[in-house]
Amino acid sequence: MKTKTMGWAAAGAILAALGSLAAPPEIMADDPAGAFVSQSAGNTMWTMVGAILVMFMQPGFTLVECGLSRAKNAANILMKNYVDFAVGSLTFLAVGFALMFGDSIGGLFGSSGFGLSGADPSTEAGQWTYTFWFFQCVFCGTASTIVSGAIAGRTKFKAYLFTSLLISAFVYPISGHWVWNGLNGLSQGWIEEMGFVDFAGSTVVHSVGGWVALAGAIVVGPRIGKYSLDGRAVAIAGHNLPQAALGVFILWFAWFGFNCGSTTTADGTLGFIAVNTNLAACAGFLGALITVWLKTGKPDPSMSFNGVLAGLVGITAGCYDVAPVGAVIIGLGSGVLVVFSVLFIDQVLKVDDPVGAVSVHGVCGFFGTLMVGLFAAPGFGSDAVGLFYGGGLGLLGVQILGALVVGAWAFLGGLVVFKIVKATIGVRVSPEEEIKGLDLTEHGAEAYHGFQFFTNS
Repeated sequence: MKTKTMGWAAAGAILAALGSLAAPPEIMADDPAGAFVSQSAGNTMWTMVGAILVMFMQPGFTLVECGLSRAKNAANILMKNYVDFAVGSLTFLAVGFALMFGDSIGGLFGSSGFGLSGADPSTEAGQWTYTFWFFQCVFCGTASTIVSGAIAGRTKFKAYLFTSLLISAFVYPISGHWVWNGLNGLSQGWIEEMGFVDFAGSTVVHSVGGWVALAGAIVVGPRIGKYSLDGRAVAIAGHNLPQAALGVFILWFAWFGFNCGSTTTADGTLGFIAVNTNLAACAGFLGALITVWLKTGKPDPSMSFNGVLAGLVGITAGCYDVAPVGAVIIGLGSGVLVVFSVLFIDQVLKVDDPVGAVSVHGVCGFFGTLMVGLFAAPGFGSDAVGLFYGGGLGLLGVQILGALVVGAWAFLGGLVVFKIVKATIGVRVSPEEEIKGLDLTEHGAEAYHGFQFFTNS
């Protein structure tokens, strides 16, 4: 009996200690900027774990994009995804972080100099600033790498270097400032002040990446052989479906860092957010599976895999604010929507997107953001209440406006970026280089040494 009593006492002490680790943040007097709040060790640790998981999304995106593209371009795709993270991180440090999380100028963009200037790593506030920077840096890398898949197989590598840099430096951070600058006690961006809800980035990250990807695919143009002389879309199969499937599973796993990590607090909401995230992914898979099966007569694997990602993208905005039943509905709707969106963009708009990035991230990110205005439930997460729970049309209107404004910014910004690069160094390889494959022509290397993948298309 004594042993049991001592055991419960020890357990109580441990729980009390963990509770103190998750204590609410306090403004630190030794923070020179007076902007960023410090966090307890537990909150800082959890945010760092979330950031590491989000970084693990990078190989997930790489595998998905690589598997759904042709073998002769595999090495090129690997290099582009490395560029997104390497160039994006340095650019976000030098320019992007200050624009996104700096002293606000009219709620439009930040102005605070070099990204980590003034952050003292010997103080709690400084330690939190470094952790928060890394967490936001991997989000920036995610937004940037979404673009890669939509322009795969025909884009100059040096052109992609510059587009990735400009997206990380300006396009993503500025719209991010509009929505997320209020994090950590900073003044709110102008969309954020209206009550716009995007907890983990359906709009800020995914939709931005998707709309920039659409602009890039339009400017670069379709792959050779994608459309016949009569305008009919020709399917160009990826070379490694198991690779794509593994990439989706990695993204599914890492997404718990994306959504749960966005709390930046080690508290009891983590499990609730994880449940919503997982339910939406499962429902997205089934939604896409059933839809493509009914439409084509076959349960297409790649479309079903994209359904998982569609569900994840869709729930990212409202994972903190909707009930589990709402998460299922949002995920299911995203899975259905992504099938029709992929077919519409491919066959009607005649925009060549080899991996469905525009549909998964742009369209479903927009859809998921709007759904918060319908399904935000009282008693879950923030104080937001959607239309279906008696909240009226106010939140839905703000969600529509915010998603439209950010989407327009990302698309127009993407057009400007790609047009500038096209006019200066060019964005597209020659037909001969495209047919031979970018691995050899752009990098002088083969992803699968000893195999020949030369074709006439």
